[in-house]
Amino acid sequence: MVNECAPLPRFAAVGAGRMGRGIAIAFAYAGHRISLIDLRQRSDAAWQRLQGEAKAEIEASLAGLAQLGVIDAAQIQSIAARVDFVSAAGAPQALAAAELVFEGVPETLEAKREAFEQLNRHCRDDAILTSTTSSILVTQLAALVRLPERFLNMHWLNPAYVIPVVELSCHSGTDAAVLARTKALMDAIGKLPVVCGASPGYIVPRLQALVMNEAARMIEEGTATAEEIDKATRYGLGLRFAALGVVEFIDFGGCDILHHASREMSASIDKGRYAAPAIVDRMVEEGRLGLKSGSGFYDYEGRDIAAYRRDVLSRTLGELKHAGLWRAPASETLP
Repeated sequence: MVNECAPLPRFAAVGAGRMGRGIAIAFAYAGHRISLIDLRQRSDAAWQRLQGEAKAEIEASLAGLAQLGVIDAAQIQSIAARVDFVSAAGAPQALAAAELVFEGVPETLEAKREAFEQLNRHCRDDAILTSTTSSILVTQLAALVRLPERFLNMHWLNPAYVIPVVELSCHSGTDAAVLARTKALMDAIGKLPVVCGASPGYIVPRLQALVMNEAARMIEEGTATAEEIDKATRYGLGLRFAALGVVEFIDFGGCDILHHASREMSASIDKGRYAAPAIVDRMVEEGRLGLKSGSGFYDYEGRDIAAYRRDVLSRTLGELKHAGLWRAPASETLP
């Protein structure tokens, strides 16, 4: 499947499972060739089977986009052809050519150690190495990497070729120039990189786990049915958070509102789950309530507040219209 005449791809995804395939589609969709590398030694029959499965899934994913009118059906094969399937035998050459490498092998330290032994051996010194792990801290994996200053975790959200956000988790030794270069490369393929420290759960999984667990708990308690919770989250919670970031939402409504709501639910539902963090209590004490006081998590000094409020309303109306829930005013007074 490798084009012998063309230069080898600048990008490589190590691990031909679902995440590797999704990353491959993201780069191929953006016009880049990418090596999808399997490091495991396999029989010819097993390699052909894996390659066939990966190729079929990539083409099926692209066909799904075509069915939704995102791409023309005629583009499926040309996009899919930008993915070079590389077996263990071809891995050294493909890794040596890559400037950005995504490790996506199974989520065990042993599997990661084996993968990085090969990446350390074959990748060039200026190549950026990343792990797509969702569960192992960047500080743990950095110890496995030769020249760890060029290493960081990069958490993709599924489907990797659709969701724009990628979470970049750095360790203390990650070179600032490496982070900047990584962000630029991701920006160039239409992704939206966000940076976080070496903390379990990154940003999105840490927030969404709380929401999902609380939804399951409400069903368990008989508070609401799954259908009612999903209606409320899609068109209440989700719609508002699609228009406003979570922290922006705190400032917009007021940090004091969160403070008081947390106090009430902490007393009536569960103290451990609903107690406000110290930063919220401190901000209320200092009068940093958000938009209404001129500062909160963000600083609003010199900002046109009226224009900002109109922008938030515009974003929200856009989400309502997209959901088909915005209605024109009644043309006459009803009895």
